Amino acid sequence: MTEFIPIGTRFFELPSPFPMKRGGALHGARAAYETWGTLNAERDNAVLIVTGLSPDAHAAMNTGNPEPGWWEAMLGPGKAIDTDRWFAICVNSLGSCKGSTGPASINPATGQLYRLDFPELSVEDGADAAFSVVHGLGIERLACIIGNSMGGMTALAYLLRHPGSARSHINISGSARALPFSIAIRSLQREAIRLDPNWNNGQYDDQTYPEAGMRMARKLGVITYRSALEWDGRFGRVRLDSDRRDDDDPFGLEFEVESYLEGHARRFVRRFDPNCYLYLSRSMDWFDLAEYGGDVMTGLAQIRVDKALSIGVQTDILFPLQQQQQVAEGLRAGGAEVEFLPLPSPQGHDAFLVDIERFGPAVSGFLADL
Repeated sequence: MTEFIPIGTRFFELPSPFPMKRGGALHGARAAYETWGTLNAERDNAVLIVTGLSPDAHAAMNTGNPEPGWWEAMLGPGKAIDTDRWFAICVNSLGSCKGSTGPASINPATGQLYRLDFPELSVEDGADAAFSVVHGLGIERLACIIGNSMGGMTALAYLLRHPGSARSHINISGSARALPFSIAIRSLQREAIRLDPNWNNGQYDDQTYPEAGMRMARKLGVITYRSALEWDGRFGRVRLDSDRRDDDDPFGLEFEVESYLEGHARRFVRRFDPNCYLYLSRSMDWFDLAEYGGDVMTGLAQIRVDKALSIGVQTDILFPLQQQQQVAEGLRAGGAEVEFLPLPSPQGHDAFLVDIERFGPAVSGFLADL
């Protein structure tokens, strides 16, 4: 499968061998990243952004790539993450197909794609890769690490495994462990991919791509990324016009919401590698800070930052609000000055991408006080 790497993305060669938490090691691996702003002489104005499952390192336009990024409204001169003040870094997740080494990359030992020969991937591996990038840029301590969704997990792992590596933390719709509902949804997504005959135990190519499985997996994901309130307000029970229906399919698309999901899925499926999806999805299910001390609160309390902001959304069903409250309480138990901010956004888990009117002031206000 083709890797989808934005123009202007840079690459950091990870230490070789690069040990993986659950066993094995990578050789000749790399992490993709992009930067914005200027690192000051003291090297103390760096902000690291770690992402959810699917985003690349191109969070916003920059000198290397003038195309808008996935967090364009939040990152840039005068924006919430103000690059006139901050030197921002965004690292693509290890295991992705967006430039960092993953199952869709070439295994130097064989000259072929890793596919399922890629070592078992954990959130902690992504955290260690991001840490290597930051230190490779000559930054000893971040001003702040910001993690969204899966990135919230990655940020917590980063802080726990690398003590003293950041002064502050913003956790956005993240969590310290996967809950059963989230595990169940991701399990179904992975099953949809694996049951597609074209998946072929990971041995597919561009001509025999498991499109049906990826479409179903993406639809399941999108349903959980938004809230029932959002679906109702946006689509209601509006039916498709007759010219947009397939009369030859007795169970074809009939409602606008079905058409939206179909279009969203089709735009995604050929832009993400299925094996990478499987590995990253499972890494979230495995993540559990209870491994570090016997329970989640003990794990969180081992993290040392000066200040933290934990933001959640009241309509989020994938990473529900009590998980961000738990992060706040656990970091506070570790001695941090912590604010927990529950937002009433109707957009559910995806609110941090679209509800900039709420998220922007929260993030900018926190950073302004650093």
